[in-house]
Amino acid sequence: MAMEREEWIPVTGLGKAVVAGEYSTLDEVLSSGHPIKEAGIVDIFLPDLSDEVLSIDMMQRMTDSGRRIKFRAVVVVGNRDGFIGFGQGKDVQVGTAIRKAIVNAKLNIIKVRRGCGSWECGCGNVHSIPMQVEGKAGSVVVTLKPAPQGIGLVTGEIGKKVLGLAGIRDVWSMSKGNTRTTINYAKATYEALKATNMVRIGGGRH
Repeated sequence: MAMEREEWIPVTGLGKAVVAGEYSTLDEVLSSGHPIKEAGIVDIFLPDLSDEVLSIDMMQRMTDSGRRIKFRAVVVVGNRDGFIGFGQGKDVQVGTAIRKAIVNAKLNIIKVRRGCGSWECGCGNVHSIPMQVEGKAGSVVVTLKPAPQGIGLVTGEIGKKVLGLAGIRDVWSMSKGNTRTTINYAKATYEALKATNMVRIGGGRH
């Protein structure tokens, strides 16, 4: 059953511009350089966004009034077609922590540049990434390399969830550091995908 979405009333200049129809795609919004501060902007352009809860951790803190427990949710959102977001949320209720994390992930949404950067393939389809990229989070470093069509996602379960939601179907992945830390592993993978936009690809053949 689809959840009834509350009507969104934009409060930021960017949100008002989106509702007024000044942007026709999320690509244009991201290219504008204005930070997205309202999840409703993403909902307008990507109504079919999927979300995946990667981990829920219980965090305890001692205060004067005793022990306080909060939950931290780590979530990725994506449309399986080039857009991915990573977010965290904390609350005393698990459900609220997840909702906060989903909103946070939408505010961190990025466009992933896809391609066929594998010399073994050369099919020209956007099934992998265009070049080798690297992402870091905490002690974790994740390196993603283009893979030929049909290889699949050669990575762990968390990496598969992040890459799959971004719309990447084939990739080699290597990691260093404390990769058992779900939050850092997921964030490093997200940072590597973000790096696909940082590298300019030359027009000439190498």
